Amino acid sequence: MHGVDLHTHSNISDGTLSPEQLVRAANEVGIHTLALTDHDTMDGLIQAEEIAKELGIQLISGVEISSQWSRPATNKTYGVHIVALNMQNPAPLLVLLEQQKQIRAIRAKQICDLLIPLIGEDIYADVIAKVDNIPDRVTRTHIARSLMEKGYVSRVQQAFDKYIKEGKKAYVKFDGLGLEDTIRVIHESGGYAVLAHPTRYDLSATNVRYLIEIFAQFGGDAIELPPVIEQLGTRQMVDRMIAEFNLKISVGSDFHGDNMPWIKLGNIPRIKDGQVGIWESFV
Repeated sequence: MHGVDLHTHSNISDGTLSPEQLVRAANEVGIHTLALTDHDTMDGLIQAEEIAKELGIQLISGVEISSQWSRPATNKTYGVHIVALNMQNPAPLLVLLEQQKQIRAIRAKQICDLLIPLIGEDIYADVIAKVDNIPDRVTRTHIARSLMEKGYVSRVQQAFDKYIKEGKKAYVKFDGLGLEDTIRVIHESGGYAVLAHPTRYDLSATNVRYLIEIFAQFGGDAIELPPVIEQLGTRQMVDRMIAEFNLKISVGSDFHGDNMPWIKLGNIPRIKDGQVGIWESFV
């Protein structure tokens, strides 16, 4: 659906463009329906709304929520991101996001503390300086960029692979709300719950299918289509699950600006015949 991008990030979380710059960039590439979906915060929406109105862009309220789910068969908890869209009464969700912000701030300090014996330096002050000294905006990308700038790694992804991804010595789990409760709060806020990038959680195909199944059982509304760079078989599997559980679809680039320069704003997958876009339900 050309002109729609329902998954983007600004520098209020781990993007590099300000909310105003993001909206202007969206306008330049022909986007008419845009969702700003920063991690666990909606603080950038007011800034984005003013310029969106000026440019005639439909700005959808949004946020990417860090959640988690578990599978009894494996006795393991997995992280998952749920994009909340088009909230009509955001008050319940804003309460949740305040809790998420505190978790994010504490986690950032814990990661930096774990890094000290590994690199011989405390980089916490440098990390929070990247987010205007507001600790609850820190993501692992900010920490990774600090590690790169200080020469401990040569690339942002290398920081994840060496220090801060799951299984590494400075990894700290984001202990967010469970999947079912996350969906419930989104619905209480009059919004729609979208399973973000379902194939990017390092899960087996069996676990991806199980995740989509329980997402549907818990009342989730839509699945974000995987990008075209994913293997055809993987994308077809997701399409089959969408059809099986009668879910709507969402499309988003997951744009982060210069932090992920290979992802282009507005670059979204093509929808298939019979698939229904969640944007058709927006008020």
